[in-house]
Amino acid sequence: MNRLAGATSPYLLQHADNPVDWWPWCDEAFAEAKRRDVPVLISVGYAACHWCHVMAHESFENEHVAALLNDDFVSIKVDREERPDVDAVYMTATQAMTGQGGWPMTVFATPDGTPFFCGTYFPRANFVRLLQSVATAWRDQREEVLRQGAAVVEAIGGAQAVGGSTAPLDAPLLDAAAATLAGEYDTTNGGFGGAPKFPPHMNLLFLLRHHQRTGDPRSLEIVRHTAEAMARGGIYDQLAGGFARYSVDAHWTVPHFEKMLYDNALLLRVYTQLWRLTGDPLARRIARDTARFLADELHQPGDGFASALDADTEGVEGLTYSWTPAQLVEVLGEEDGRWAADLFAVTEQGTFEHGTSVLRLARDVDDVAPEIRARWQQVVGRLLAARDDRPQPARDDKVVAAWNGLAITAIVEFQQVVALYASPQDEDANLMEGVVIVADGAMRDAAEHLAAVHLVDGRLRRVSRGGAVGEPAGVLEDYGCVAEAFCALHQLTGEGRWLTLAGGLLDVALEHFAAPGGAFYDTADDAERLVARPADPTDNATPSGRSALIAGLVAYAALTGETRYREAAEVALGTVAPIVGQHARFTGYAATVGEALLSGPYEIAVATDDPTDDPLVAAAHRHAPPGAVVVAGRPDQPGVPLLADRALVDGRSAAYVCRGFVCQRPVTTVEELVAELR
Repeated sequence: MNRLAGATSPYLLQHADNPVDWWPWCDEAFAEAKRRDVPVLISVGYAACHWCHVMAHESFENEHVAALLNDDFVSIKVDREERPDVDAVYMTATQAMTGQGGWPMTVFATPDGTPFFCGTYFPRANFVRLLQSVATAWRDQREEVLRQGAAVVEAIGGAQAVGGSTAPLDAPLLDAAAATLAGEYDTTNGGFGGAPKFPPHMNLLFLLRHHQRTGDPRSLEIVRHTAEAMARGGIYDQLAGGFARYSVDAHWTVPHFEKMLYDNALLLRVYTQLWRLTGDPLARRIARDTARFLADELHQPGDGFASALDADTEGVEGLTYSWTPAQLVEVLGEEDGRWAADLFAVTEQGTFEHGTSVLRLARDVDDVAPEIRARWQQVVGRLLAARDDRPQPARDDKVVAAWNGLAITAIVEFQQVVALYASPQDEDANLMEGVVIVADGAMRDAAEHLAAVHLVDGRLRRVSRGGAVGEPAGVLEDYGCVAEAFCALHQLTGEGRWLTLAGGLLDVALEHFAAPGGAFYDTADDAERLVARPADPTDNATPSGRSALIAGLVAYAALTGETRYREAAEVALGTVAPIVGQHARFTGYAATVGEALLSGPYEIAVATDDPTDDPLVAAAHRHAPPGAVVVAGRPDQPGVPLLADRALVDGRSAAYVCRGFVCQRPVTTVEELVAELR
């Protein structure tokens, strides 16, 4: 009997009609394996995963494969996005056994959950042979299987150890990390490493802050080149905005087409901050259109942001997005069709499959004559209208707490920078205003949803769907990302309740996730016990739980003046510092927060009767050092600690600047404020 029909996870629901007798992750499944004395198959994936769909079609929809699974195993299906703790434990096992990982992840375990054989995608013929071999080994070589499992668990425990060496994350270490990234930088294509190439959003955020602190031109050049290469590449949707998960090549041409919420949230921050620091028109456009993508494509009214758009459309990857020259002519006519083919690098040979091409931007459209820009915009509109008539990829509509936190923080930063640079005289002023309005509404919607639905009895839940909260408990990254988001929202709105909510989340994390030596586990002390308790300090597709929590602690300490949160952040960051020195590419968010702590971070309070249009507020945001917090409003505004005892000066607005809890005298002019922030 397949037991997935009642699941909240879209990924599990994709398998609800399989002939496999799937169980969701639950104690009953392991009890059933123990009762039957059979091993467990743990299959881990996610809804937008292309190769998960392939393996499902080849194997899990096949009656013969299902019979083998049903006869000799208890089969458990896990959504890695819903249960990142389960995924982390078994991914560590898979990497320990095979040297690599990925999804779909295929794990064979004993009835107590101990893994003894791990892999990823298996073609059907290979999978059939594997099932037969594992079933035989379980029957005839049980002791060897159990020894193998014990060795894997020992390896997992070593990989997830806490309480190791520590070091201060100081300026020399951050400078060395920036130098390491510069040495690994792809000077031809931008980014780091070869194929497949992932958007290095957290490394770019770190390099922007490093440049701002040190003036290092190399750090800024790496960000500008990489940001432009991605924005012009096929990894970026040239018609509707939004970035795909990664490029299958080293030069950003052909993407793996799934679009993830977390990638787009983090990349929105990159382009927003690049725009703030440089005024770059390309960064401005990509920030605007990425914010629009989040609001239009992933926001669910009355709910939060959906997790992803699928990689496939009707089982075919890229079906929605690829074009031929003939298709361009069909939509645009001969002259515009040829012009668009040249602009978007669509060739007869194609850059993708079957002679199709993924749209890339081969010509500049940001620093060109108005008539060329108008023609480009008109072509984009017509192509997008035609593309909307094609079959569309499915949307994974579950709401993940941590990823919604990332989106909220990104949209807050975007709105703050728009307020600095946008002008009614801009040719896209109406479009920018519209994007700000819908993005702000989506962001507030998501924040209210997290506060009302995901917070249950003071504890975070990981996911919700259709307005109903799921059972999985929040993990450390949920607490960190949501706390940081609530701190950002407090700065934007001046509402004290967001700061109060952030403090409550951080207190729970400090009490229930603490590990020896100032580190943190990824799961709470009262969470479900797995074969190992995960505690991964590295930043991968998203900030690690530890980095995310440190970011939340730093922001909250700066906003409240409560030093114990800063002290906890400094100690925790010290547990990551040795990894920053050795593996800079995998500690980007930790280094980003390290730059904030090294900077102060600055605490800027502007006492004003006009927080929207006061020049002091604009100057504070424009010149804010790395990681600075900025709050503006009436003096002694309830629930806003930074405005306590911060009075106007001779009836004029005044800016109060503190750094590391040491404050300067209030200033009343933009020039004085800028001087204090340099």
